[in-house]
Amino acid sequence: MSIPSFRSLIARAHIPSHNVGRQQVRCLSIHEHHSQNLLKEFGIPVPRGSLAKTPHEVKEIVSSIGRTCFLKSQVLAGGRGKGSFDNGLRGGIQAVKNPEDGYSISEKMLGHHLMTQQTISEGLLVDKLYVTESVEHTDELYLAMTIDRARYCPAIILSKSGGVDIENIAKENPDQLHKYWFQLSSGITPELVSEISRDLDFTSVEKNNMERILKNLFELFVKKDATLLEINPLARTAAGEFVCLDAKFRFDDAAGKRQPELFALRDVTQEVDDEVAAEKFGLVYVRLDGNIGNVVNGAGLAMATNDAISLYGGRSANFLDAGGQATKETMQRAFEIILKDPRVNVILVNIYGGIIRCDMIAESIIAAAAQIGPLRVPLVVRLQGTNSEAGLKLIAESGLGLHTESGFGEAARKAVELARLA
Repeated sequence: MSIPSFRSLIARAHIPSHNVGRQQVRCLSIHEHHSQNLLKEFGIPVPRGSLAKTPHEVKEIVSSIGRTCFLKSQVLAGGRGKGSFDNGLRGGIQAVKNPEDGYSISEKMLGHHLMTQQTISEGLLVDKLYVTESVEHTDELYLAMTIDRARYCPAIILSKSGGVDIENIAKENPDQLHKYWFQLSSGITPELVSEISRDLDFTSVEKNNMERILKNLFELFVKKDATLLEINPLARTAAGEFVCLDAKFRFDDAAGKRQPELFALRDVTQEVDDEVAAEKFGLVYVRLDGNIGNVVNGAGLAMATNDAISLYGGRSANFLDAGGQATKETMQRAFEIILKDPRVNVILVNIYGGIIRCDMIAESIIAAAAQIGPLRVPLVVRLQGTNSEAGLKLIAESGLGLHTESGFGEAARKAVELARLA
C-alpha cells in the first residue's frame, strides 16, 4: 500500500486553528478528562480516574483508587510529560504511590504554569489535575482516527511504538506506522480489521478487542463531528485487552451548532487572550514569535506575507485576518489588538481589494488610525485590487504619516527596515 508521510497526512487531516484562516477548518480541542469521559460514554476502556482542583481532592481520589496513580496536568498542549513548571518541578505528569505523595506533589503542580514545547514562554496555568489509576500492561500502541482530506475519506493510523512523540517515530522509523483508509458508508469492516491484525500480529483475542474499540471509536467519530481522535498510548495488557491511557481529541468548529454540549467544554483560559478577543469581532488572530504585526484578508495572503517578511530577514509577531470585514471598526480593533503586544515594532497592512474596493479599505484604515490617535509604531500599507491606486493616494495624503507601497516585496522590505530601526 502506497502511503504518504505521517506529517503530510496529519497536516491535511486536522490543521490546528493557529495555522488557518476563517474559511478553512478550525478545530475545537478539549481536555483529556473530557476525552476520557467520551470514550467511556461510547464503551471504550479507560482507566479509573477523577478530576481534582485542590491537593485535598487529589489525596481523596488516590486513597479511593488504592494503588499507584498518575497526576496529569490538564492543559491544552502536547509534551506534558517532558514539560517543566515555573517552580522547577519537571514533568506535567507525575506518578504517586500513596495519598500523602499525591497531596504534596499536587501542591507543586496546581496553581503553577507548565511549559512545554507547544506553549508560549510563560506556559499554561494548571488549575486542575486528572488523577488516574496505573494500569499494568505489556506494551503501548499509538492509535488515531482522522480525515484524509486529499482522499476524502477517514483514515486510521496505528503503531506498536506508542507513548512517545509519534512524529519522531514517523521521521526516524516510518515503517513502524501503519495507515488504513476506509469509507464512511462502510465503516469498520471485517476485512479492515483482518488487515490491521495481520500487520500488527494480533492474536484472535486482541483482534476481537481491537475490532470493538475501532467500531466504537468510529461511532464517536461520526456522531461528534470529530476531525481527530488520538489515543496515545493505547495500552495492551497481558490478557490481550486494550486500555486508552491518554487521549487528544479535536472537533470541527463548523459543528458548533450541532454539538452544543460538546462545544460548551471549550476552555478559553487555555487559549491566547488576543486570539479570543479577535474572535469576538469576527477576526482571526494568530500569535507568532517576531516583531512585525500583520493585518491581512485571507489565510493564503497571510502565509505569503509571513514568507515575504522572512525573505527580507524579518519575523512576524502575528497575522490578523480581517477577512471581508475591513471596516473602520474591525480595522480599529485589529490595530488595538496588535498594539497591545509590546514586541511589535511596526505594522504591515497587506490587503487585496476584491468585493470591497481599496479606496473603501483605505478610508477604514485612515479612520481607524485617526480614532486610536498617534500610533506608537510605523504603519506600512500595501493595497492591491479594485481602486488600489486611489486607496494608496488617500493614505499617502491623510497626513497621518503612514507608509504606502504598491508592491508585495517592497511592502515587506519596508516593514523589515522600519522594524530594524525601532
